[in-house]
Amino acid sequence: MIASDLLQPETGWARPSSVRLPAPPPRERGLLFRSASSASRWFGRPDLPQVFPVIHLNPRLFWGWLFFASRLMPWGRLPATVREKAILRVAWRCRSRYEWGQHVEIALRVGVRDQDIVTVTRAAEDIADADDRLLMRACDQLCADKLIDDTTWQALAERYSRRDLIELVMLVGHYEMVAGVLINAGIDVEPPVERKLQALYRRLEAAGANGA
Repeated sequence: MIASDLLQPETGWARPSSVRLPAPPPRERGLLFRSASSASRWFGRPDLPQVFPVIHLNPRLFWGWLFFASRLMPWGRLPATVREKAILRVAWRCRSRYEWGQHVEIALRVGVRDQDIVTVTRAAEDIADADDRLLMRACDQLCADKLIDDTTWQALAERYSRRDLIELVMLVGHYEMVAGVLINAGIDVEPPVERKLQALYRRLEAAGANGA
């Protein structure tokens, strides 16, 4: 049960009326998948998040996706805090509560501060930090139009290498795609992640950060 969502998109989180693609129980996940489930430790998780067995409902796509996804997270070359802020912006814009909850937990673990997470939810022009404002603007333009405007691109190119620019664009596109799968699957955030999400909301409420 969700105690509260102190932060949520203006139109709420996107969710179907019921769970459409539940994660199958472990015994139904196949020997190869079960053998590889220790991969959750790559992502710093003791237990496998539901996103993996859900996407594994299509094994032909799953294994190629897993390899590609791991090149972006956790083994991407962008700074982890930049990566997680970008993913959170995508989750927020796509209204994917599952992706949001998962990456709030990861973001906090790699050093993103509570107030930084609040910043991710703000309009880009209202963000004081120049680097965060630029990153959020680039994410917004990619999500909305796929084209980063020339001014924003030039500012990015002054901060990131060409390799990193390709990774950033692919990161945003990848997590938009995953958000679509997660939203339409209708799965809920796992209880340990939900507890950390609610702990964040309690801290923000106590600090009054939601009105910052």
